[in-house]
Amino acid sequence: MLEIGTVIGGKYKIQSVLGRGGMSVVYLAVNEKANKPWAVKELVRKEFQELETERKEIALMKRLKNPHLPSIVDVIEQGERLLIVMDYVEGQTLEAMLREQGAQPVERVLDWAGQLCQVLTYLHRQSPPVIYRDMKPSNVMLKPDGTIVLIDLGAAREFRPELSTDTVALGTCGYAAPEQYEEGQSDARTDIYCLGVMLFQLLTGEGPHRLQPLRALRAEIPAGLEAIVERCVQKEKAGRYQSAEELSYALRHYWEQDAAYRMEQKKKLRRFAAVLGLTFLLGVSAAASGAAERQLRRDSYGAWLLAAGNATEKEEELAACEKAISLDPKRADGWMTLLEDGFLDDQLLTAAESERLRGLLIRYEGDGKTWEQLFRENKRGYAEFAYQAGIAYFYKYEENAGKKNARIWLKAAADSGKLNAWQEGRAERLYAIADYYTRIGQADEAGDDLISYGQYWADLSALTRGNLVAEDNARTALVMYQELVGQIITRGAEFQKAGVEREELESALLEIRKRLGTDFGELSDVEQKAIAAEKQELTDMIRKAERLLESVYGGRKSGG
Repeated sequence: MLEIGTVIGGKYKIQSVLGRGGMSVVYLAVNEKANKPWAVKELVRKEFQELETERKEIALMKRLKNPHLPSIVDVIEQGERLLIVMDYVEGQTLEAMLREQGAQPVERVLDWAGQLCQVLTYLHRQSPPVIYRDMKPSNVMLKPDGTIVLIDLGAAREFRPELSTDTVALGTCGYAAPEQYEEGQSDARTDIYCLGVMLFQLLTGEGPHRLQPLRALRAEIPAGLEAIVERCVQKEKAGRYQSAEELSYALRHYWEQDAAYRMEQKKKLRRFAAVLGLTFLLGVSAAASGAAERQLRRDSYGAWLLAAGNATEKEEELAACEKAISLDPKRADGWMTLLEDGFLDDQLLTAAESERLRGLLIRYEGDGKTWEQLFRENKRGYAEFAYQAGIAYFYKYEENAGKKNARIWLKAAADSGKLNAWQEGRAERLYAIADYYTRIGQADEAGDDLISYGQYWADLSALTRGNLVAEDNARTALVMYQELVGQIITRGAEFQKAGVEREELESALLEIRKRLGTDFGELSDVEQKAIAAEKQELTDMIRKAERLLESVYGGRKSGG
């Protein structure tokens, strides 16, 4: 063990012991120059396998960046010791809270579960997916501001579809899913099981070894929440929620699991079921042959999409789209209908809709492939969907992370080779902008920006060349112009430092003014009225950008 007062790495002074594990000790250390606390995990090298496990944990933690995960800032080797310096998470573990307070309020547990679903979604979306495998109260920290942080990635592993089982069985008895100790490979659904066990413990205050219906122990727990936890801890993976997004949605709508709610929904769906009844009866009578069975699926697919178009309520429409997708995840029609008619009917993609979409994409089919993997086999259909999804996230997502989320879709569209030239070109340019958004404000170890603002400007200006109204549509043109002008307003100083000439920026603003006067002239009176407010907003932004350039570059141009 390290002695209290020891300075490691020339700057981290050991203050106290935070905790001990089977193979490690965690200390509180302070960087006295910066007056900042850190956690230091001390590992003593014993067995080769243990060392390899810790190296994997370090490699994982170094590449994972999420507000619900601690980050590694330094790794120090001292003889037989390996010292990992990481974020110090102030607060207490949920295990400590259980010891002190017992069962927790339902709303508090739902908040924690929602945050844990977010971090699991992040881990499962990595390439390859990262499976945490050791969800339990002692591995979850609650910060004073209510933020949940998942600590200790020692049991985490990357999902490898070519493997039939885990190479090492890791996990905590009572919380671990059956496949962690039996035949089979752990995957995203393994983490769903572990989280379900922990939710049982948080809601009841009981240990994890004797699972039973929640309401048998605590009658005031909603029946819908009881049903969710029971589904999480199904022995067979197929019986659980198939993704963290799907579980997150269920938790936010737990009342929908109540028997009374389901009865009401059944009444609403009777008319809907009648529309499909004839199709299914005809299909079943013909199912004796393979051709007839395939025809049945095609007819059923179309019937569900028809039902989506005729639905009178939003949830009916979405459920019908999802049913069509489930019949044939390779077909693009269901995916496009879900995105364009289901989610974007109000020209806004919400965070809840995004979670629902991701939950479908990573849902598993019977052969072990996700629906997205099957959809990718339809190269043209997937490319078109990727393009539209990228556009939706880039322009219509309700939260600030829209452009970051657009990045992966735009890259898939740009690289597909299945779209027309202007679509692929636009996807490539938008991808470049989205990629900048993942790096803006970040710096390397030397403190330098991770992006070139000169290249950023070049890519931005390329986006607005040509007649965008004719190439795409008026609303998209306005959004793209607003993007460029907005970046001049917020990044003008960075562009100036990068060597971008004032004339380039002013020329771009002047070009947009001209486009507003010429390219929109072919629109009808109705269309002109629909975008009048946005055009005025853009004109005001241009004036603001021009004033800012005077400030950044100093005075007016000669002759201006």
